[in-house]
Amino acid sequence: MIKIGVLLSGCGVYDGAEIQEAVFTLLAIEELGAEAVCIGIDKNQHHVVNHTTGAEMTESRNMLVEAARIARGKITEINQIDPADIDALVIPGGFGSAKNFTSWAFSGPASTILPEVKLLIVNLINIGKPISALCVSPVVVAKALEDSKINAHLTIGSTAAASEYDIAGFQAGLQATGVLTENKLVTEIAIDTQNKIVSAPCYMMDTGLVDLRNNIKMALEATINLVD
Repeated sequence: MIKIGVLLSGCGVYDGAEIQEAVFTLLAIEELGAEAVCIGIDKNQHHVVNHTTGAEMTESRNMLVEAARIARGKITEINQIDPADIDALVIPGGFGSAKNFTSWAFSGPASTILPEVKLLIVNLINIGKPISALCVSPVVVAKALEDSKINAHLTIGSTAAASEYDIAGFQAGLQATGVLTENKLVTEIAIDTQNKIVSAPCYMMDTGLVDLRNNIKMALEATINLVD
């Protein structure tokens, strides 16, 4: 059975992994006859956000512990994952990708990336295993590959439809790291067949649950099709 790693940055859209995207990812993996391997990081989140008000809270939370909520406790710490353990990797969105895995939310293309996240992504790509980046997570892939000779084709949404985010600004930031960006609506995905990288707009665009779920399943189907 194909095993798909699901890299989770916490639990909650504003400070961790986007829960709906993460759950739909797990659903799509099971529907497609594959097995999900949830992966977390034993480090604190950048901060904790009150999801009713958007205000920062005076407490700290651990990414691995929080992500285990989504994984129902079945989660593996990233340093215990060998690239041979999984056939592909998917990174759901949520601000955790831009606050915890990277510092993109604060520094844009000049941001840093956690070394263990970069190592896993680079190692998987080097041995030809697919990566799927959902929503804002293309920034994670971009930072992982920034100092390589790989110019990935990625989407982070489209300027041709409604979004609460600055899609053009995100595209410019990705391009500054060497990424070739593609405009894609929530009904579309980008497939970089050469580098085996799939990306999907998801909640970067204004959308509902049905289109979100379909977008994620489309991305997972394409990812599995790229598995050797």
